[in-house]
Amino acid sequence: MSTVQIMWQRGRVTAVDAVADSIAKITIVTDTPVRPEPGSHVDVRLPSGDVRSYSVVSGGADGGSITLGVHLSPTSRGGSTYMHSLRPGDELDITAPLQNFPLRVGAPSYVLLAGGIGITAVSAMGAVLRRMGSDYRFVYVGRTRSAMAFLPELEELHGDCLEIHIDDEGTGLDVTTLVEHVDTRTELYMCGPIRLMDAVRRAWSDHTLPTPNLRYETFGNSGWFDAEEFVVAVPGLGLTTTVGTGESMLDALERAGVDMMFDCRKGECGLCQVGIASVDGQVDHRDVFFSEAQKTDSTKMCACVSRVAHRPSDPGARSAPGVITLDTP
Repeated sequence: MSTVQIMWQRGRVTAVDAVADSIAKITIVTDTPVRPEPGSHVDVRLPSGDVRSYSVVSGGADGGSITLGVHLSPTSRGGSTYMHSLRPGDELDITAPLQNFPLRVGAPSYVLLAGGIGITAVSAMGAVLRRMGSDYRFVYVGRTRSAMAFLPELEELHGDCLEIHIDDEGTGLDVTTLVEHVDTRTELYMCGPIRLMDAVRRAWSDHTLPTPNLRYETFGNSGWFDAEEFVVAVPGLGLTTTVGTGESMLDALERAGVDMMFDCRKGECGLCQVGIASVDGQVDHRDVFFSEAQKTDSTKMCACVSRVAHRPSDPGARSAPGVITLDTP
């Protein structure tokens, strides 16, 4: 639950700059100045009426402006495409900063872990820890250097406290080694791809580190497989519909007239979970709500982010769409 009451206001774009491959830094001045806390985000209303959430990278000293970092997703459902179309002078509906991922001040030591565009959620945390003189490590992971937003600024600010791991330079992150060097008093804050965060959560559990000391934010947009078209059936409603590559199962079910319950749309709250009666294919769990055991059982899934992938046993065969049958939502 957010610690800030949702307040919609008008915002005006003052600057749009490219800061990495397919990543734009967007600065927005708002009607009502509110200084964002580290780890906060804003909701943006799209022209379609849909709402998307974006982490606040930084805020102006007077609280009158915020900076966002937005990745243009190749499977955008409208949000990142719209954000990348913005130009200085454009206006949009935006909330005051909301807080679901707070930094607890006063821990003996910290590890900040950012994977890809996840840097937007932890960048402000790093600035606060640096300013307070805290004991911290800032670990930034990317596939290529050109895809890592704000890297020069982070290197200048954090110096030796910043650790960079880049896959195509042969310095990819070893999650086990990272967690082995964490003690029971350290708090780890992370945001990034589901695969990275799942690996950290498993290693954290394997090393019996305190669960409350592992904190994370997710965008719910990455999984083990590329997004594929699949079919969802709800026999209890006499309904069968297709989920396209650019939409979620939640979107498809709503489009078909199903009254769905949901909130975060990021695979965190679990309100949109549906029961699985059967599946022809493999459930690609993209949430952080269910445990590893629950994901292995695959009796439920989060409709807002998780998908179905179909992989034929014959590598040369053409993949038929996966099919999932649900209990009545």
